[in-house]
Amino acid sequence: MNKPVILCVDDEPDILNTLKMQLKQEFKDNYFYELAESGDEALELIEDFQEAAQVIVVVSDWLMPGIKGDELLIKIHQKHPKVVKVMLTGQADAAAVKRAVKNADLYCCLYKPWKSKDLIETIRSGIAKL
Repeated sequence: MNKPVILCVDDEPDILNTLKMQLKQEFKDNYFYELAESGDEALELIEDFQEAAQVIVVVSDWLMPGIKGDELLIKIHQKHPKVVKVMLTGQADAAAVKRAVKNADLYCCLYKPWKSKDLIETIRSGIAKL
């Protein structure tokens, strides 16, 4: 059986690498950690994984070229409502967060710069609700 997937989406590679490092340090090899630099790439990855492994958490930035984070999470929610959706941003406006809560069942919004402890606790509690 394949391991579940935690998908991180951000247009900044340094942020993605930091997220992966923090997640792997905490959760070890219990999950696959996938990285996407755009909303479109994230949607493609999710579709690819649905065949082999289940994406259980998506951590997404809000301000990205193309699809904004709230739009991405809404699209994911429409096809995969059980995925735990977390927005990690330094720029989201209140309306975007509200939209994501209402239309994507946003689990939590964390703000950059984030504390690793907060990210880990959010993901751990989100997974516990699955």
